[in-house]
Amino acid sequence: MRTGVAVVTGATSGIGEATATRLAADGFDVVIGGRREERLRAVAEAIGARWHVLDVTDPASVDRFCDAVEECRVLVNNAGGALGLDRIAQADEGEWRAMFEVNVLGTLRMTKRLLPLLEASGDGHVVNVGSIAGYEPYIGGAGYNAAKFAERALTKVLRLEVLGRPVRVSEIDPGLVQTEFSTVRFHGDESRAAAVYEGLTPLSAMDVAECIGFVVSRPPHVNIDTLVVLARDQAGATTVHRR
Repeated sequence: MRTGVAVVTGATSGIGEATATRLAADGFDVVIGGRREERLRAVAEAIGARWHVLDVTDPASVDRFCDAVEECRVLVNNAGGALGLDRIAQADEGEWRAMFEVNVLGTLRMTKRLLPLLEASGDGHVVNVGSIAGYEPYIGGAGYNAAKFAERALTKVLRLEVLGRPVRVSEIDPGLVQTEFSTVRFHGDESRAAAVYEGLTPLSAMDVAECIGFVVSRPPHVNIDTLVVLARDQAGATTVHRR
């Protein structure tokens, strides 16, 4: 039995792809968005989802995507990411701007456009994928920290603003997850990205997707506001155990 329409952004790989897969298996009518058209099509075909190219940093792209969505019960704002690990003294303003565009303004744009449909569903649910970086600053992380702290603030304010309406708001904050995240952060440097996970067992994308699936499957009166999920080998943003 279908349980409504679920929209997942950043669904061409990693947590987004895993979340779309999990929600489709749970019976949702899934609509996925992402920038890489061929990869997006392949994911959609594999799980029986609908797809539309989506760049959350481009308002026109968001408008086109959302115009094609007629119903929505769940919105998973997963599109995001980090760029670089420069200290503030060497900060690249372009990278900071790009991180704010995708993590903060991208979340804002999608939520703003789909909120009327979420409310009209009678049991809407916004799930924002944040990060442990939204709780704990760390050296070299200022730009990403700032973006994820801002996204957390957006989530908390949204929760206040929709109180009394049939819309739930949840935040999922993972720690280390072995996806393309570090490869993107380090501009394609695969060896540097691999070193992030050396000597420990990080979360998988599906580990996080299962948390999202659990959150959205709670009864309508239950709102899981925040769920922080870390690997056993990680106790904080930069506190890890390596073997």
